[in-house]
Amino acid sequence: MLGARGGWRALRRCPSSIFSSSSSSSSSSSSSLPREQRVPAARLRVRQALGAREAAGEVQVQGWVRSVRSQKEVLFLHINDGSSLESLQVVADPSMDSRDLTFGSAVEVRGKLVKSPHKMQNVELKAESIRVVGPCDALSFPLKAKERHPLEYVRQFPHLRCRSNALGALLRIRSEATAAIHSFFQDNGYVHIHTPIITSNDCEGAGELFQIETSNETQESAEKNHFFNVPAFLTVSGQLHLEVMAGAFTHVFTFGPTFRAENSQSRRHLAEFYMVEAELSFTESLQDITQVMEDLFKTATSAVFSRCPRDVELFHKYVAPAQKWGCDLQREHEKYLVQHCGEVPVFVINYPYDLKPFYMRDNEDGPQRTVAAVDLLVPGIGELCGGSLREERLPFLESRLQRLGLSDAYQWYLDLRKFGSVPHGGFGMGFERYLQYILGVDNIKDVIPFPRFPHSCLL
Repeated sequence: MLGARGGWRALRRCPSSIFSSSSSSSSSSSSSLPREQRVPAARLRVRQALGAREAAGEVQVQGWVRSVRSQKEVLFLHINDGSSLESLQVVADPSMDSRDLTFGSAVEVRGKLVKSPHKMQNVELKAESIRVVGPCDALSFPLKAKERHPLEYVRQFPHLRCRSNALGALLRIRSEATAAIHSFFQDNGYVHIHTPIITSNDCEGAGELFQIETSNETQESAEKNHFFNVPAFLTVSGQLHLEVMAGAFTHVFTFGPTFRAENSQSRRHLAEFYMVEAELSFTESLQDITQVMEDLFKTATSAVFSRCPRDVELFHKYVAPAQKWGCDLQREHEKYLVQHCGEVPVFVINYPYDLKPFYMRDNEDGPQRTVAAVDLLVPGIGELCGGSLREERLPFLESRLQRLGLSDAYQWYLDLRKFGSVPHGGFGMGFERYLQYILGVDNIKDVIPFPRFPHSCLL
């Protein structure tokens, strides 16, 4: 696949079209010249073609038909390949129409990019051949042309819903947000760490874990030997592994899948989701942590809005118009935030000591007994990010682990405090909740590629 610049360099080298339109009504219109004599056409993505400012030579575009309109003197197609929300208009001779050329069918179109007379687009593709690569029975296809399907409807078809406009836009936004998050950390000197998915650590201490067993183990007695010789679980967080790395690198982050065995069917919870987590060494200020949270949120969101304006607009206009920033909120505590904090996300700091995990730093604030923890609360969602300063003082940590009966299990964690320990802290952000917030989506299951829903083999 040619990149944008490479594609246009190839375009300039292409001679005038040597393809002729076929008058055949078969499902595939092709050149009259033998295959070995054809000059390869420059292959363009729909987004590249739509970005053209002038007419070009022979090109080839592949994608799926979004609409077909056959008139007496002209055939109009709109095709899309997932590279943009907008589709490319194809103008062809009516003789190229066929019964296989339907909504949803996969096609390959060759022709010339010409100046479009319509104000909404710079160019259109004047077809010289149309080949139906994969036909689609439009009658039985669950998605229908010119219908705006609600997210609740397309959720029933997890294997097909990515072909809808809304989910296509969502997945492009996910892709850009992922790239923006990685760029933020790379630009600020963080080292990317791949933390384990299978682990024996329960970072959150809530016991909501998926245990890993082989199929043979499930059939044996409870006294069986574990595959890893110790109980193993799907990770709920990469934080403890990042703390290991923070003893060698001052700034580290991870971005990967995490799992919570919380049996909740709410619109805010997932069993499998992605977490962005970071650790900063040589910091004694909770403000340092909150500043990185804020900078990450602002930088990633600005990048998404600038790179995917039409995709974001689709959500704010059609999917969740009442959720666009600045609108009133429904939940009482969210209304309180809007009223008293100027309709902005809010940091809540210094939580009660007994409510938080063992690794959070004791504030030593007397009877209040709090830890240096912070949550970022956002309207409509609640908690988006959570973080803290970590307890780097060995006596404090030893005392707390001993009271909790965890000293043996976390001896390795105590070692981190014995050998070159420094003040440090970090945070985690749920990626799907972030997307749910910036797009105003009501159900978090609508921002993941494959929802766990009724009958599909993808469950």
